[in-house]
Amino acid sequence: MFTLYLSIWYAVTSRWPFGRNVYESDWDLLVILDACRVDTLREVDDEYDFIENADSVWSVGSQSAEWMVNTLTDSHRGKIEGTMYISGNGFSGGILKRGGRPPANNTIPLDISSWSTVNEDALHSQIEVWETNHDETYGSVLSGPMTDYTIEEGRNGDANRIITHYTQPHLPYIGAAYREGRGATGLKNPGYELLEEGRGSRDEVYEAYKETLRWVLDDVEELRENIDAEKVVITSDHGEPFGEWKAYGHPEGFRHPEVRKVPWVEASAKDEHTREPDIEIESSVKTDVEEHLRDLGYR
Repeated sequence: MFTLYLSIWYAVTSRWPFGRNVYESDWDLLVILDACRVDTLREVDDEYDFIENADSVWSVGSQSAEWMVNTLTDSHRGKIEGTMYISGNGFSGGILKRGGRPPANNTIPLDISSWSTVNEDALHSQIEVWETNHDETYGSVLSGPMTDYTIEEGRNGDANRIITHYTQPHLPYIGAAYREGRGATGLKNPGYELLEEGRGSRDEVYEAYKETLRWVLDDVEELRENIDAEKVVITSDHGEPFGEWKAYGHPEGFRHPEVRKVPWVEASAKDEHTREPDIEIESSVKTDVEEHLRDLGYR
């Protein structure tokens, strides 16, 4: 029944996406915090001076691949051509390089979709940070390399716009573990899956998620001090339910409000040169996309 529903869902939304496309707004730097909930951001917003008003909008996807195909569309090609996409999310390779289209995690009985998604050549450029900076210890792309690549491109690149797609606060919930210099064990890796199976405490899992959000926001704060951008928008591709209406995770085609409603924060940035990027532009080590996505909870 679900895959039949997805056939109908994508037949409709590939033609008439539901939600607000980020290109309908004006920005120089778009910061995507993967799987960020509106209410969680509001719980910590008083800790960050740059978050003056945490508004919310409806996303065009409930899963990263779905967000990408409904964001990078031919109708916005003019703006996309001037966009540098820095991605810590492995779905970007499948969507933009290899022409993959939803569903990403299911097989549907009938495909009557009509996507208008551009390919990688339509972008100014793309850096797939996930491919060379997937951390084996923590099973994710850490926030540091994402910040460093974005600073480097902001200072030395010539794109009109930059999208930087952080992995956090998406699974695994490693914020506290990383700061304390220990491995991500227990509830950090399975996260909400423990709640779904009745094997974990919501308070513990949610706190680990919130600490991971704080961790990435600390990096975003540093990013704002090391890049010039008159208009910065901080948002998400989708949210994350922790048992609301008995829902967990963010499957594709999911209309749950905790998943489809995402933060929208407007700010600015000025390069004060408080951080020098520490990156390897070229790397011979390539991460397998299936391994990368598996570590993020996609089975």
